[in-house]
Amino acid sequence: MQKALRIVLVTMFLSLAVAARAGVQTRVVEYRDGDVTLQGYLAYDDSIQGKRPGVLIAHQWKGLGEYEKGRAEMLAALGYTVLAVDVYGKGIRPANTAEAGAEAGKYKGHRDVLRQRMRRGLEELLKQETVDATRVGAIGYCFGGMAAIELARDGADLRGVVSFHGALDSPRPEDGKNIKGKVLALHGADDPFVKPADVAAFCAELRQAGVDWELVSYGGAVHSFTEKAAGNDNSKGAAYNEKADRRSWEAMKVFLAEAFQR
Repeated sequence: MQKALRIVLVTMFLSLAVAARAGVQTRVVEYRDGDVTLQGYLAYDDSIQGKRPGVLIAHQWKGLGEYEKGRAEMLAALGYTVLAVDVYGKGIRPANTAEAGAEAGKYKGHRDVLRQRMRRGLEELLKQETVDATRVGAIGYCFGGMAAIELARDGADLRGVVSFHGALDSPRPEDGKNIKGKVLALHGADDPFVKPADVAAFCAELRQAGVDWELVSYGGAVHSFTEKAAGNDNSKGAAYNEKADRRSWEAMKVFLAEAFQR
């Protein structure tokens, strides 16, 4: 009787220990693009059994930081395995807007290099044992929105792509025909950095390519509307907008759920 009781108590203890550890887990992941070391951030919920959809997150122009890590954890809590990618390389994290503009410009001006960096991130995500390789998507913020769309334009096997206040221009609009999945662009209607002509060209590109796409414009929102660190002064061109932040996140959730349907 005592032995049986001990077994029950040990089993209960182990169950409680496992439960205590369950939930969103995170770790830094290093991978490479040739000679360049990249340092991403992986997040997943280990209380979920088996494989689940995978999502890449591409960072804004200051590089992978706490903002993207927080978003990765939020997505992991929704049931996805998430890799916040590193486009710039390990240790390259611009300290100010001048540095950020210069670094982002290297990739904006060389889209093939940007696509390759995103490809390396996708390959790393697909290595994760919790990822269902048939259900993968990408999202991105500002610079990262452009990066996520460029990955789709490169023909990556993505079910869905979401851009939050991202650049929508393309030096090769004919590449829209390579997009395999759905596209959702979440845009600040008053964003001075994404010109109306670029928005119109983006819509024309996807329309001509026969892509399943949506564009949502949030009135009163400018650039960086999901980032609290952007402040609240719209006159600067970049500012946080609580309503647009909340609504765009909900729009993304619905979009991904549909894109990942079996």
